[in-house]
Amino acid sequence: MVKIAFNSALAQKALGKEGEVLVAEKDPETASVYSNESSTGRCLLTLLGLAFILTGLIVGGACVYRYFTPKKLYHGAMHFTELDSEVVPVDMETREPYYLPRVDEDVEIQDNVAIINVSMPRFGEGDPAYILHDFKRKLTAYLDLNLGNCFVIPLNTSVVMPPQDLLDLFQQLMSGSYRTYLVHEDLVVTERIDNVSKLGFYIFHLCGGKDTYRMQRRSDVMAGIQKRSVEECFTIRHFENKFVTETKICKP
Repeated sequence: MVKIAFNSALAQKALGKEGEVLVAEKDPETASVYSNESSTGRCLLTLLGLAFILTGLIVGGACVYRYFTPKKLYHGAMHFTELDSEVVPVDMETREPYYLPRVDEDVEIQDNVAIINVSMPRFGEGDPAYILHDFKRKLTAYLDLNLGNCFVIPLNTSVVMPPQDLLDLFQQLMSGSYRTYLVHEDLVVTERIDNVSKLGFYIFHLCGGKDTYRMQRRSDVMAGIQKRSVEECFTIRHFENKFVTETKICKP
């Protein structure tokens, strides 16, 4: 008779492995812990991904709304006389005086910024231009469309109406032109601006990639450095109040 024997150590080792497997399979508490940790991690990653997607949708929607939706433009026109001191009330007019010079503008007001589009005058002097008044940064930028250059100066709050008053003025002008008078403004270029981004988003959007210069009023510049004989000048006729301003800009 043949006697078959097994190594007790190997048998116990094999039995131990099988026992561990069986214990692992039969221990629901341990399996539940691992399962809960895995589910929590997946939930956190899912929530984080949804947060990024939602943020992107909000920012993208705001950009689309700002740049691709139709802008509300208000149109206004003013006839003016060359006599600075003469003001002719509107109610004295029985018809539009077409024989007087006229300035036409479109204005868009958003985020405490007014953007004025001055078209080419039908008769008389003046360059077409975009004029941007940034009431938050207290700056005004002129973009001369003939030259393609930008000119920046501190906002003249004593002349330029606040946004709501300016909007009210254009709403009145949309029903008809306004007869008024002309004032003169003499500005001179003082220096070139190399970094336009420091002037804020709106001026950067208007003047980015263009030659941009800083200006001062001629009355504020020392008389000793004025050289009118060699200056290159142009004018922009526009309005941001109840009168027309002829802005003369000179480059030395």
